[in-house]
Amino acid sequence: MMVSRPSRSRSRSDHNGFIVVAVLWIISALAALAMIYATYVANAAGSIAVGNDRLQSEALVSAALELTAYQLAAGDPAPTHGNFSFAADHVSVIAQFRSEAARIDLNRAPKELLAGLLGRLGAAPDQAKDYADNIVAWRTPPKPQGTNDETARYLAAGLTYPPRGGPFAHVDELWLVRGLPAGLVERAIPYLTVFSGIAGINALEAAPEIIASVPGMTPDRLNAVLRQRQMAPQDARAMAALFDSAQVSVSKEASKATRVNVRIDFGRGRKIISEAVIAVSDDADTPYRILSWHDGFDDPDPQPATLRP
Repeated sequence: MMVSRPSRSRSRSDHNGFIVVAVLWIISALAALAMIYATYVANAAGSIAVGNDRLQSEALVSAALELTAYQLAAGDPAPTHGNFSFAADHVSVIAQFRSEAARIDLNRAPKELLAGLLGRLGAAPDQAKDYADNIVAWRTPPKPQGTNDETARYLAAGLTYPPRGGPFAHVDELWLVRGLPAGLVERAIPYLTVFSGIAGINALEAAPEIIASVPGMTPDRLNAVLRQRQMAPQDARAMAALFDSAQVSVSKEASKATRVNVRIDFGRGRKIISEAVIAVSDDADTPYRILSWHDGFDDPDPQPATLRP
């Protein structure tokens, strides 16, 4: 009886087929690894680019702040506003600066001025006075003895925190003040500061909404102030004369703080707006101090009107 044996040709064919499958599997694995590596490289490159943009943005903002501090220190008297631009490595920078006296100081402004702003922004007259009372109460230290009535009011309102009983640390703290509507707070914050250090406002620099907030201000007087500012923007004496009968006059004090808006255009569609508040010092080693800084790097792309004058 004869026993059949597999032919050598068939064995060799099976062996070759196994090799082909193995090679195809290796090629597929290498292709997958190549794809993973390419994705990693792309992500790493993107991260490096973003990191470089952030570093470059911080350096350019610092340069803008230094140039602003130089203009403030070199001026006699120091300018209350200004703007300039420069470019570096195909990146354009536009900087604008304005004295913080153009805003109402939450820690120094009298109740009447605060109520005037809140009323101008939509609060009814009686409500505006109540809201201003709450703002003043927030910043007022508690009495050394006796019960703290304001703390009791916060507890009665269902709030889990007491009023600060001291100066506002930041304008966003206004959100915590008892009784203020959220919409009113949102509208008011762009006109407020905690860095001015003066009770009044600089009407040569303040926004019309702030000037209109001055107690005793009438529409006719407001129009006269705006006309005077347009015709003679540096004539502080003529401007002050328009406020003689107002309860809060133009401040003659100069704020040591200046707000700087810096717009950075990387030229490839990416734009960043940073904002800082600085105070110029007499120290040669530290010509200015940064009181507040928002780099804006992670903000949505700004619209052209975002950079306020």
